[in-house]
Amino acid sequence: MSELIFRQAIPADTDRCYEIETVAYEGDEAATHAKIATRIDQYPEGFLIMELDGEIAGFINSGCAHEVIMSDEAFKELKGHDADAPNVVIMSVVLDPAHQGKGHSSKLMRQFIERMRGMGKSSIHLMCKEQHIDLYAHFGYRYVQPSPSDHGGMAWHEMVMAL
Repeated sequence: MSELIFRQAIPADTDRCYEIETVAYEGDEAATHAKIATRIDQYPEGFLIMELDGEIAGFINSGCAHEVIMSDEAFKELKGHDADAPNVVIMSVVLDPAHQGKGHSSKLMRQFIERMRGMGKSSIHLMCKEQHIDLYAHFGYRYVQPSPSDHGGMAWHEMVMAL
């Protein structure tokens, strides 16, 4: 049986997280090494690592805002982030392709949701591609609207979960 551990990110995780981000996302939609380092440095509480048998297998990172504007590209660098704000904005949900299709992403998302509830947050916002809308709805996210964002040259859809 594999050992699954969830923990907060630390700066030493940056390289492995960047590696996973670049193999899991298409083209320009992957965050840069610098953005990942910034997210770990500025909001480690919102950067959940999933380790499988001692190796980072996936992660979710986020920031918080009082007013959520999903198409705000500067927010991806945590400009305007306030750790005390009630609304969580997920920036990446990433699982190493070698570990996909085994139920790990569900465990990762459930753990993230519980941690945000435990921190007293009131909502979680995310953007996803059309093929992932049903997946996020399964977790309790509600469809909001097509996003005006064209991040990475892709079409995105905004979703939200009340906590």
